[in-house]
Amino acid sequence: MNFVAVIPARYAASRFPGKLLQPLGNRTVLAHTYLNTVATGLFREVLVVTDSDEIEREIHGIGGKVLRSSRHHESGTDRIAEIAPKLEAEVIVNVQGDEPFVRREPLERLCRLFNDPTTQVGSLMHLLTDEDRIADPNTVKVVVNMHHEALYFSRSPIPFRRDAGSPALYYKHIGVYGYRKEALLTISQLPTTLLEQTEKLEQLRMLEHGYRIRMALTEPWSVSIDTPDDLEAARQLL
Repeated sequence: MNFVAVIPARYAASRFPGKLLQPLGNRTVLAHTYLNTVATGLFREVLVVTDSDEIEREIHGIGGKVLRSSRHHESGTDRIAEIAPKLEAEVIVNVQGDEPFVRREPLERLCRLFNDPTTQVGSLMHLLTDEDRIADPNTVKVVVNMHHEALYFSRSPIPFRRDAGSPALYYKHIGVYGYRKEALLTISQLPTTLLEQTEKLEQLRMLEHGYRIRMALTEPWSVSIDTPDDLEAARQLL
């Protein structure tokens, strides 16, 4: 199957502006993400889509490919959808630019979801056990049905334990998506929804419009860069 990885990258992130160009060791966060995605060997092509001159220079500086998009997009999915008609791909994988420790095994599990011809959208999750992370609104949680299809995503702890100490499984959503190309183009035309606007989570638009999101369970993803504290943790890990 023909897989292409696209990294949507904007400079002005709302919670941590400029985070993608922050130094992490001898490279930037975005450069690590790009090069580690290439190193998986899973994709016919890896490229960055951005509206930023600074980001374009950064990726060209490491020999990467960049496509330009318009400045106004509500989500990374919308940014990728703008350039998707130009791509020769059956499945487009959206790798977030703030995932510098991306590696082959989780992305391979994501790609395998598309061996099932009914899969239109796929994503990743891992088991959460740290109570602070479960309560953290920057950690997006997902609950799934018995077929590992997403029922809901939230910044709140879900499921809610009505009785203290009752058993519950919590999964962290890893913000990496795979789309069949035609599904991506359709999803990008859907109007935004109330739940999406309330939680500021683009994947809720898909659920509200009736799309099934297949989830692959993987090992903990290491560190995503959402805040300055995450960046410091990434530097320690590196």
